[in-house]
Amino acid sequence: MNLKETFLISLSAIRANKLRSFLTLVGIIAGVASIIAIMTGISVVQTTMEKEMSVLGSTTFQVQKWAAGGPISDEEWRKIQKRRPVTVENANAIRDKVATVDLVGSELWSFGYTAKYKKNKNERVTICGGTPEYAPNNTHYVELGRNMTNEDVKIGRNVVVLGYNVAETLFPFIDPIGKIIKLDGRKYRVIGVFESKNSAIGGNFDNYCLIPISRFQRVYGMRTGNGSERSVNVTVRAKSPDVLQDAIAETRAVLRAERRVHPKDDDDFTIYTNDTQIKAFNEATAGVKAGALVIGAVALLVAGIGIMNIMLVSVTERTREIGIRKSLGARRRNILTQFLLEAIVLCNIGGAIGVLVGFGLGNVVTIFTGFEMAVPMEWAVGGLVFCTTVGILFGLWPAVVASRLDPIEALRYE
Repeated sequence: MNLKETFLISLSAIRANKLRSFLTLVGIIAGVASIIAIMTGISVVQTTMEKEMSVLGSTTFQVQKWAAGGPISDEEWRKIQKRRPVTVENANAIRDKVATVDLVGSELWSFGYTAKYKKNKNERVTICGGTPEYAPNNTHYVELGRNMTNEDVKIGRNVVVLGYNVAETLFPFIDPIGKIIKLDGRKYRVIGVFESKNSAIGGNFDNYCLIPISRFQRVYGMRTGNGSERSVNVTVRAKSPDVLQDAIAETRAVLRAERRVHPKDDDDFTIYTNDTQIKAFNEATAGVKAGALVIGAVALLVAGIGIMNIMLVSVTERTREIGIRKSLGARRRNILTQFLLEAIVLCNIGGAIGVLVGFGLGNVVTIFTGFEMAVPMEWAVGGLVFCTTVGILFGLWPAVVASRLDPIEALRYE
């Protein structure tokens, strides 16, 4: 008897005992679906988060006072709070002294302002005081009108580039370029509108206004409402991906010298790239992934024990059948292979259904949010491989028991 015939007999036996097969599948489906659903859900969130955290260009990094993201201890937070602010002068030093960079921008941010044009208004606007490098360094380009210029910054003009949502709210039916708006009660002339950059996680990519950093400093000063000193975010673009790490190293050396950091002391600033933020997010979700694996593995092991018990019951119920087959010439390995294949096929059928259910459950969040769908095939393949392993491990003993039955005793079994 060849493997194909054995496989077909196994399928026939599964179909002949539909209820028992279904009960066996339930545990496998639950175990696999739980793993795949959680991993798919994490992949959905992770894909969107990585896309939205990648606001810097591939050759761009940022320098700032604060940490790059991810959980930090209270002690680390207190230490960071004591850091001196990063300044525009620091940005100028990077521009003048680091040969491997070509664009250096400065940004100051403040939140919760109102923008008005006639009767239309937006009451949740963020104001960014920036330089012309803002758009290329943050990969958020001007779609309508023009970008800010160095002359705008030098003179401190009352000009503004609107985020897409702000422009849509204030100017739903007309061209905003050249119009005068009131931003926090002050008049600005609209010179441009950024392209749409929606956020699935509630970010303000479209709900902000960019004004010259010199104008921001003049209006809002260098201290916040609570008296703390503002710190500049500096965006730096390396001349090419090949020199990115060199640019980071040179920038770090220049800043340590400019800020007079003692050689034995840690940096009093943070340098980070897109990869830094993504790595922090992945580290934050690592525990969830590990927990999902443990839960799913336990569920599959419990299901495996159930399969072994049901297969042992099946051996008892089919003792006479086994005796007949042996009397007709079936060998021990034929019987062993048949029962082992039954366990493996059952596990993989349950695994395939569990994978589909898991994909569906994991992507439910995309129905109610702007997250993108994700289908992590590596987890699907891994789940099916694990199901095969479970089938072999827990189907082997019943298969061995069946193959060792004495044909004469088996034929006498009632």
